[in-house]
Amino acid sequence: MKPQHIVLIIITSLILLLFLTRLISPREIDDISPEILCEEEYIQKSNILWVIPKFNGKLISDDKEWCNSILALNKTLGLHGITHQYEEFNDDITQKQLNEAIKIFKECFGFKPTMFKPPQLKINSNNKKLIKNNDLKLKLYFNQITHKVYHCSDTGRFSNRLIDLF
Repeated sequence: MKPQHIVLIIITSLILLLFLTRLISPREIDDISPEILCEEEYIQKSNILWVIPKFNGKLISDDKEWCNSILALNKTLGLHGITHQYEEFNDDITQKQLNEAIKIFKECFGFKPTMFKPPQLKINSNNKKLIKNNDLKLKLYFNQITHKVYHCSDTGRFSNRLIDLF
C-alpha cells in the first residue's frame, strides 16, 4: 500500500472518529442569559447550559422566575464568563470579580458552579490558575471540538444547523 493511501485512511478514520465522538457526547449551548434570545429547540437538545451571570449590567439572580425555569430543565449548568465581554479573560480577572460571578450564579441556582468556560475560549495563564484555584473545571478548545456546542441567537462561528449536522 502506498504511503499516501495510508495517510488518507488515517485522516478518514480520524474524521469518522471525531464525528462519532460528537454524536455521542453531551450537547452544549453557550450564552444562556435572560437578556439573550435563545432558541428553545437548541436549549432542549443540549445537556449542558453555559450561563452568563451578568449580561448588559443585569444579574441573572435578579430574575428568580428565569432561574427557576432554567433549573426546571434539569440540565447541567456551567459558568460562562462574568459579563461575556469580548475576550474578557485575556485580561487579568481578580478573585473579587470571580467571586461575584460565582455568587450571582449560586444565588440564582442554589449551588456553586463546578465548570467554567471563558467567552470566545480566550483565557490567559493567570486566569487559568485563578479558575483552577477555585475548583472550577476549565473547558476550552478540546471540549468545543469533541462536543456539539450551539450558541443562543445562533451567534457562533458555525451556525447551529451546521453543528447539528456534524
